[in-house]
This record gives sequence, structure tokens and C-alpha cells, in this order.
Amino acid sequence: MAITKYFVFDFDSTFTSVEALDELGDISLMDYQDKNDRLKKVKSITDQAMSGKLSFRESLEQRLALLDAHKDDLPKLIQRLKRKVSKSVERNKEFFETYHENVYIISNGFKDFIVPIVADYGIEEDHVFANCFNYDKDGNIVGFDKENILSSNNGKAKQIEGLYLDGEVHVIGDGHTDYEIREAGAAQKFYAFTENVHREEIAEKADHVAPSLDEYLYANKLNTALSYPKNRIKVLLLENIHQEAIKVFKEEGYSVEVHPAGLSEDELCERIEGVSILGIRSKTQVTEKVIKKADRLLAIGAFCIGTNQINLPASSMKGVAAFNAPYSNTRSVVELAIGNIIMLMRNLPDKMAAMHAGKWNKSATGSFEIRGKKLGIIGYGNIGKQLSVVAESIGLNVFYYDLEERLALGNATKCDSLKELLNTVDIVSLHVDGRKENKNLLSEDQFEQMKERAILINLSRGHVVDIPVLKKNIESGKISGAAVDVFPEEPKSNNDEFFSDLRGLPNVILTPHIGGSTLEAQENIASYVPERIINYVNTGSTSGSVNFPNVTLPALENAHRLMHIHENQPGILAELNHVLVEHNVNILGQYLKTNEEIGYVITDVDKEYDKSIIGELKKISHTIRTRMLY
Repeated sequence: MAITKYFVFDFDSTFTSVEALDELGDISLMDYQDKNDRLKKVKSITDQAMSGKLSFRESLEQRLALLDAHKDDLPKLIQRLKRKVSKSVERNKEFFETYHENVYIISNGFKDFIVPIVADYGIEEDHVFANCFNYDKDGNIVGFDKENILSSNNGKAKQIEGLYLDGEVHVIGDGHTDYEIREAGAAQKFYAFTENVHREEIAEKADHVAPSLDEYLYANKLNTALSYPKNRIKVLLLENIHQEAIKVFKEEGYSVEVHPAGLSEDELCERIEGVSILGIRSKTQVTEKVIKKADRLLAIGAFCIGTNQINLPASSMKGVAAFNAPYSNTRSVVELAIGNIIMLMRNLPDKMAAMHAGKWNKSATGSFEIRGKKLGIIGYGNIGKQLSVVAESIGLNVFYYDLEERLALGNATKCDSLKELLNTVDIVSLHVDGRKENKNLLSEDQFEQMKERAILINLSRGHVVDIPVLKKNIESGKISGAAVDVFPEEPKSNNDEFFSDLRGLPNVILTPHIGGSTLEAQENIASYVPERIINYVNTGSTSGSVNFPNVTLPALENAHRLMHIHENQPGILAELNHVLVEHNVNILGQYLKTNEEIGYVITDVDKEYDKSIIGELKKISHTIRTRMLY
């Protein structure tokens, strides 16, 4: 016979994301000059009580004295608390409605405001045990019922013992008074709820740490709104990715680990196990070997424009979606290009170095305006186009060359060949991608085709310029100046030395791959990429993926969503639907898209279905990955 389970929830910082008395103080002390000081004291007293450093009754008396609250403040408090129900509690409302007969709220807070909140979740008043306010004749809150067992120390344990619950009692809470229930033997398990507040001293005593209600339900094999607890989704972010990305992932409930530098292939193979989401920039190479080691990887985020550092075919065949930020740092790269052009045309690198050496050399020799000069852009994509517009606006005549047919912006002139562009322009600026065909795009022949005293800007990829040939042309004077931001080999971290044949050459600007490294660009990237990944994990939408068919999907209510990734072979959809028919699954919607490598199927089904169907879908020939999204 199955053992009956009873679910005992704390209210403050568990059912709701806040401490109700703190919120009450924010309302009742609205017009008090010392409001902030009082609220700080209230919070301090609350924390001491929750950590077991202050007796509960003493803390309650001290807080109520500071709040100076009135009965009329409670409706405002209730409305505020309804908006601050914990996120995982809110999305698992169905659990409370289903198990309402076995759910209890036992709180050291007050029934006056708790009952109206939990009633929305199907929890009846006779299952709520909490304190009660005392009011004077004018409605002022002057104290609490001291006869109530929950106003005394260890009151929660005594309250549960008095309920004589015949079964297994689980306590879900965030404070010392919740742990006391387990310590007193009135409950079989204590789950430290850390979604809102993580008290280390309480978590250490718990049978299980639950960063969300999803984690508790999943661990106890109860139906959850999510197929998998978000806290179990591990994110590994490398190469000093902006703090905004860490914030976005943590707010979603994911577990985030950060490493400040790039990792070698072997190092990443060690770290990738158990990781669901990997975030990189340009230095880390995600090779086929790394992909094979990735046992739980769902998505890779390239927090930059390029994705050549990722083995995309291997990722696709492992069912791993890759995302990048193709537009977020465009402006930053363009501004650096313009700055470099001006500095090189004025021979400023050498003049600045001389000044630092104490040499005053005021001269116009070798110094030119950029107005009227011819700028050649190789690669007329997002960055190339924006550079074209900005450069033209400050007086440069723009020419461009691209392998693909691109519409000219403004008065830019299209060149039919790379040779034509190199023969024509005074300044060459590279903005191509990192495909292997672009290796040494500018080498011996191309430098010979350039005009005498030309200037070269490379803010694209390190391997597209033959560095020894560039050095030779700078030393000969054929190239009068160069700005290089990217290199064939780059240090993995800021602590490693940078080596290059270009060091020490005249009128040469060397920058440490910072074309997109502005705070604005990095913050844009740090919000854009996580949003794409989170949307993919939550809904299956692949908008913005560089290796998956792009599918944009709406979120659904009262349905489950199944994802099936397979090799792009004929007949897979028919096999998939045959399995669904055999299991009497009602399909509410279905989406299929393919590319050259994979097929991507999303199927929305009624909630009532045999969960063993996931195993059957995995057995379909050419299946790469199957996942229940929610």
C-alpha cells in the first residue's frame, strides 16, 4: 500500500518570494522619515530569526513594534503579495490544486494575509496554520495572539504533531523554524527552499536542497509544469562573458559556472561533462572531440559574431543547437575601424610613441585627411555595410567586394573582383567570416595588387592575412600603416604573453581582439544570446540558430511539447506519427523543418498520454535526440 505524503509549506520567502512583514513595513511606514532605518532593522531581525540566532517570539514582538501598521494596510499588502508568489510555485499551481487535501501552510506569519493568497491555489483556510494579529479599537495592529502555538519557539513542530498526520510529512521552507520540524521528528524530510533566499546554515542541515518547487516535485516523481528542473540545467561560461549573461541565466533558474579564460580541447573535454549550455567567445575551440564528450549539452552560445570556432556539423549530429550574436557588436567594430583609419592616415602611432619617448616632432609629413580617400571594404555583410554608411558620411569614397550579390548602400561602388578593389583603393578594410577558404585571403599576390602606400585594417579573422607577407610589405614601405585586431594565434587569457611578427613595426596599431569589446556591445550580446538559448530550451524555438532549421513557436497552455531531432532522411515523420497513433496520442499541432543535415520536429500533444512514448520515439531510425520540453 502506498504511503500517503503530506506537503507542509512555509509561506514567507517560500510560497511568496518575499517576507510579508518587510512588505507590510514598506506600506505602513510610507510617510515616516525614518522608514529606511526601520526597514533595515526589521530585515535584520527577520534574518536573525530565520537563521536561528534569535527566538521567534522575540523577533515577532520587535518587528511589529517597528512596523506601526494598521488593519487598513492589509488589503494593499495582500494585493502586493499576490504579485510576488514564487515563480516556481506560480507555474505549478496545478500541483496545489491536485493535492490540496494533503497540502498545509504552516507559518509564523499571519493568517490575516496568508489565507487570501493561498486560496487562489486551492488551499482551504482549515489547512492554513499561522498567527493572528491583535488590533486596538482604532484598527491599529498592536500585537499577536500569544496563546497561538505558532507564536512560541518550536511552534511549527508542535503544530504538526497536533495534526496527527498519518503518513510521510515533507517540509518545504527556507528558515530555521522549518528545519526545527524535522529536527523534532515531526517530519520525515526537510527540503531547503532556496529560490528566493539561500541560507547556507539551513541548506547544510536539509535532506535535500530545492532551488525551486520544480526540483522538489521532480525529485519526488510528482507532476511538474516543467519536464526538468531548471536548477539542474548547468551553464558553463568561458572567456569573461559579460555579467549580464550570468544574471539572465541565473534569473531563469539555471546553475551557472564561470571561467575567465579560454580552455584547450583537453581542458574543455574535462569540463564539458554534465554541462547543458556552453557559452564561449572566439578563443575556445568546440571540436568534434569536445562534442562527443558532451553528455548533456543542449546548446552552445557564441558570444560574438563568428561561429567558426564551433564544429557545427558535429553539433548538429549530436542534437546541439548553436547560437551567435550577428548584429550586437556591429557598431563597435565600425567605430574602431574608423578610428584606426584616421590614426593611420595621420601617422599617429609613431607620433604618440615618440612623444612617450620624449621626442617632439611637429610635422605634417606623411599626415593626411581621410576626406576624398578611397576605402575598400572586403566583405559587405552587416559590419561592412554599416562601415560603408559611416565612412561615406565623413567623406570617404567607398568601394566594396563580396562573393555574394550585395546591394550597395548610399553611393558605394561594387567591384567585380578582389583585384579590382585592391588596384583602386587607398585603404583596405577586411570584414569577412572565418571559413577555411578565407585563409591567407591577402597574401603575396594580393599585396602586389595594392596601391603604393596603402593602409590595411583587419578586424575580421586572424588567418585571413598572411602575417609574414604583411610584415615584409610594411618593412618595404608598400604598406604605409596597418591596424590588426585579430591574429592566427591568440593568448588564451590576459595573463599569457602575446607573440607576433608585427610587434615593433612602424605605424602599426595592434589591439587585443577588442573590435566588439565595448560595454554597450558586450551587454547587448550578453542579453541577446541567452534569450535565444532560453527560448530554445523552453519552447523549442530555434530562431537565431546557425545550425538548426529556424522555427519560431508559440508557448502553449494545457499541452505537452515533444521535440524530435533526426538525420535528414525520408520517412521519419511518418514513423514518428505512427508511434503517436499507436499510443492514442492526440496531436494538437506539429511543425517540421529540415536543413541539409537534420530534421527538426515539434509536436504538441494533449497532456494525457503514456510517458513511455518518449522511449519509443528514441527508437525511431536515424533519431539524434528526443526531449519533452514541457
